[in-house]
Amino acid sequence: MKQKGNLVSFRPDVKVVDVTIRDGGLVNDFRFSDEFIKALYESNIKAGVDYMEFGYKASTELFNEDEYGKWKFCKEDDIRKIVGDNDTGMKIAVMADVGRTDYKKDIIDKADSAIDIIRVATYLNTIPAAVEMAEYCKAKGYETSINIMAISNAKESDIDDALDVISRSSVDMIYVVDSYGALVPEQIRGIAEKYIEMADATSKTVGIHAHNNMQLAFANTIEALRIGVSMLDASIYGMGRGAGNCCMELLLRFLKNPKYNVLPTLDFIEKYILSLIENGDVWGYDIQYLLTGSLNQHPRTAISFTKDKRKDYKKFFLDLLDKD
Repeated sequence: MKQKGNLVSFRPDVKVVDVTIRDGGLVNDFRFSDEFIKALYESNIKAGVDYMEFGYKASTELFNEDEYGKWKFCKEDDIRKIVGDNDTGMKIAVMADVGRTDYKKDIIDKADSAIDIIRVATYLNTIPAAVEMAEYCKAKGYETSINIMAISNAKESDIDDALDVISRSSVDMIYVVDSYGALVPEQIRGIAEKYIEMADATSKTVGIHAHNNMQLAFANTIEALRIGVSMLDASIYGMGRGAGNCCMELLLRFLKNPKYNVLPTLDFIEKYILSLIENGDVWGYDIQYLLTGSLNQHPRTAISFTKDKRKDYKKFFLDLLDKD
């Protein structure tokens, strides 16, 4: 597949998506202060970020509101408290997990919402349900995406089948999601080419959401960009589950669009992110995440290893090998 532009060219189709609250919320159970959220919102606007994902639309029937911060649920009033009518050029996103969102109850008409896009998260075995949810949201007036998680574990034939189903839907975007941080740029290229071929034929857009288990989140994002992926997910200081994500500050400095400005992001890191780390929130590359990523395993065991403050990497690796 011919690449679109090169790494020093400006591509107007490229959009940056901030996922700090949604993926970073998995670090602290979404317990961000309103001050933090407001400051991030304003920082992203100044930095030229195109979309800001506020969190999940999780069902209150399935998740206890006392156990999580408000951005696990992204109620309309809570978003409005931060953005008002969002009279800016930045769009507001939320994520809706298949089977974990009461979407017919909690997703209102776009005309009455500050949210612009619903990102539907799914595994390959729930693609039909994801399409149904995305079609519902599209009919309500939203932009929509389908984010296929754990793609590193997928069979090529299953990916082809999923893309065929999605191609016949009204969904606007489809995402390559390296949930386990297990893929390298060459693999990202091969998978993304499949997505792009379908997307180009059906006027859809392709995105990339990378995890940093093997310190390849940025490299994988840039490789996807090189061959034509347009929607680029990133988080401030890489904040996200386990090893975290592609770093926003890296991406903003790399992209050639003059609208992007890293200075507000750096200011936000100084004022808000460093204090999270000082207060004990933990994310980012570490050996245990490297090991699960290299074995293409879910990082849950590495997350437990981190919470237990273990350092017995050799034993951990041998235990992983027994499970592999």
